[in-house]
Amino acid sequence: MTAGILIVAPQRDLRRTLFDTLDREGQDTIHTARGLSHAAILLDGRTPLSLVVMAFGGDEAEARDGCEQLRRIPACAEAPLIAVLADGAAVKPGQLPGDVSDWLHAAQIGNELVARWRGLRGQPALPVPAMADHYRFAFEEDDSEWLIVDPHSERLLELSPAVARHSHLDAGALLRLPLHEVLRFEGIAIEQVLEQADRRWHACQRRSRQDADTGQASARRVRHAGRDAVALLFRSDRADMRAEAALALLSRIFAAAGGMDTHRLAARLLLDELGLDYLALWSARPEESGAPTLLLQLWRGDEPPALLPAQQSSLRRVLDGKTMLHPGDAQRLAAVDPLLEQLGLVGFAGLPLFDERRTVLGALLAGRRAALGDMEIIEPVLRCAAARFAHTLELRRTREQGRAEGLLDALTGLPNRLLFNDRLDTIIREAHRTGECFAVLFVDLDRFKHINDSYGHATGDHVLKSVTERLCGSIRASDTVARYAGDEFTVVLRHIVKNEDVLRVVEKIVKVMEAPLAIEGGKTLQVTASIGVSFFPDDAPDAETLLKHADEAMYAAKHSGRNNFQIYEMSPEHAQQQDVALRSRLRHAERNGELRVVYQPQVDAGTEDIVGMEALVRWEHPELGPISPGVFIPLAEETGLIVSIGEWVLRTACRQAQAWESEYGLRLRLGVNLSAMQLMEADLLNTVATVLRDTGLDPGLLEMEVTESISIKDVPNLVENLHGLHRLGCRIAIDDFGTGAASLDYLRKLPADRIKIDQSFVRNIGIDPDDEAIVRATIEMAHRLKRGVVAEGVEIEQHLQFLRANQCDELQGYLFSRPLTPLSFGKLLAERQRLFAQPGIAGLSADRPAPITMA
Repeated sequence: MTAGILIVAPQRDLRRTLFDTLDREGQDTIHTARGLSHAAILLDGRTPLSLVVMAFGGDEAEARDGCEQLRRIPACAEAPLIAVLADGAAVKPGQLPGDVSDWLHAAQIGNELVARWRGLRGQPALPVPAMADHYRFAFEEDDSEWLIVDPHSERLLELSPAVARHSHLDAGALLRLPLHEVLRFEGIAIEQVLEQADRRWHACQRRSRQDADTGQASARRVRHAGRDAVALLFRSDRADMRAEAALALLSRIFAAAGGMDTHRLAARLLLDELGLDYLALWSARPEESGAPTLLLQLWRGDEPPALLPAQQSSLRRVLDGKTMLHPGDAQRLAAVDPLLEQLGLVGFAGLPLFDERRTVLGALLAGRRAALGDMEIIEPVLRCAAARFAHTLELRRTREQGRAEGLLDALTGLPNRLLFNDRLDTIIREAHRTGECFAVLFVDLDRFKHINDSYGHATGDHVLKSVTERLCGSIRASDTVARYAGDEFTVVLRHIVKNEDVLRVVEKIVKVMEAPLAIEGGKTLQVTASIGVSFFPDDAPDAETLLKHADEAMYAAKHSGRNNFQIYEMSPEHAQQQDVALRSRLRHAERNGELRVVYQPQVDAGTEDIVGMEALVRWEHPELGPISPGVFIPLAEETGLIVSIGEWVLRTACRQAQAWESEYGLRLRLGVNLSAMQLMEADLLNTVATVLRDTGLDPGLLEMEVTESISIKDVPNLVENLHGLHRLGCRIAIDDFGTGAASLDYLRKLPADRIKIDQSFVRNIGIDPDDEAIVRATIEMAHRLKRGVVAEGVEIEQHLQFLRANQCDELQGYLFSRPLTPLSFGKLLAERQRLFAQPGIAGLSADRPAPITMA
């Protein structure tokens, strides 16, 4: 059984980011909670967790109180804790409580969280599970020798399998012996070791079939079978036993992420696993004349001497590129190196930290008050660790250089060209994984040079700042705006369902730009912009080509008189070739298994519990990658393939929905889109009835979605077919409501059960008062006509709060979940079932941690 992970974060977006990051690592059990009170309910009666990730946003006192409250939850009492410092957090890293294992900023989650978690999993600290079986699982994980002892009677309660394996003695026989016959300490009484249990290492001998094995042991307090106990970890000095441990150590060091915190983690692992007494990491900049910098220093004992680098001859030699290895004769250097003399080091090693050009970046110094041991094992471990330290140190300097060069535009505060290109690459990688479509805008101010020449650069700067405000006010929080160069801006509009949605946003930007702009002296300027638009993946699969196409479209807008926008259009010859190729490939896509169905959850606006899902078709072209539905759906309609593809989607989705219904019994509604061509089919009712009969899905769970753009007059069988579907027991929803010209006519004539507010209106909540008024009026009108309402494109908390305040019934969008593969959707349902099976979950109020946030 795998121990679970708990995520605690009040912000939904942060919870979702944390969940997605850990979920991609294949974790089966991830609990999410908005606060610790909810976490206590979710974890009631559960076994100890393997990790807690908690967001901190307040001050030092709040962080301390939060940790104390967390540790009172039994499942979290001993779990490693990673602190995530939310944006604007008042608490500083140095002010975090001592039981925080590691920390990172929210912006580092994608790159750092998993690596840091892996590093923590490699620590030798013993988890505190409730049952002995979980102890054995932990013991066997890294071949460690653990002994669980009753501190009062000194009776052995349990041994890890490694103890019997390495001692060549029977585990049962060992358990019948008192502790002092298994471990014999030197220079300290067993009673004192058990009483202190402070994790310090003490020299000792462990019983063996032949000669006793010499080594060290440390003690810590644990709970065993509901009682207080002490766990002793024995570490042998024998080389044949340390080889496997050395390999495990290296894997944990290399699993750690970069940065000083994981440098410290790796250093602590080296100190503990190699039995070192001293370890130091130095940084040097050969291009500068300054003294080297001590990055970290670990020492078993009192504070090590604070010696200047010039006083340490060994450090100077290592920084000159010399490797020093003295397994047991380091004291002969004591006369010339005060560090070795004052620490009494017998074994000592110093290794330079080289970059790829063999330039010395720093030094790793390691020592022991006894001999280092078998250098055939110790030396490779230290060299690999030095290479890891050097790599992360070089990476950190590269990042520092990037920050020094600047990633933000000094005037506007927007991302500059470098940062924008990096973000665009990241968005494309994510889109390849999720099937997301997005748009790139190239915005160029018209006649800006004239403004600079006529009114001066101060006025020009004022214009650029005002343009920044107008652009940022026209897009959503999930979108990106950057100052690309001079008077050029770039924008990425995320999560596009239909290309028409982008056109509405661009039209709005053009209008916003036209508004008069006040400057000094009571004068006004009219600043306009020319905008070019390209789409991913329709126009290009890579960042460079997307920007090139958007730039070409922008110049087309300039040539069309400025103050307008243009969509990128490829040459007629190229377009025709691509069209012919896609049409031909689409005919075989279904047979070749290139089509797939994904499912986007729909949730109750009040409880945020999942109530339904929409089935969406995706095409994975073997050479071109994901093809936008906005490209292949029109092709399918033009060629007539939409009928067969639509039937395949309907059958696939109904079969999957019935499988989930049989397993979970949640009565989830399944939404499937019907095209105009399908609605004109005289055999539509028979097709739907056959699919329902073959798959066994209850007709009441199937909802057929009809887009508002379909004209009643142009589709002769529309009304009859929809009434027929109603008679079969199916529900009817009007999709993209508000974008057509016959909304009231639709509601009056068609047997619609629900309407779906188009995302183009929802995305402007908090931005455009007119669109907010349309959303309010649509909800009110639908409720008067006794229709349910679903809002599409809900992406931020502001959307949720507005729609909930205006009594919208159900919600759909990336705030809750992206469209999911059947495997991911099934995991979501399984976790929901587990959560609601917990005592007290069913009675939670509307602000309970919603299961849907996991996806």
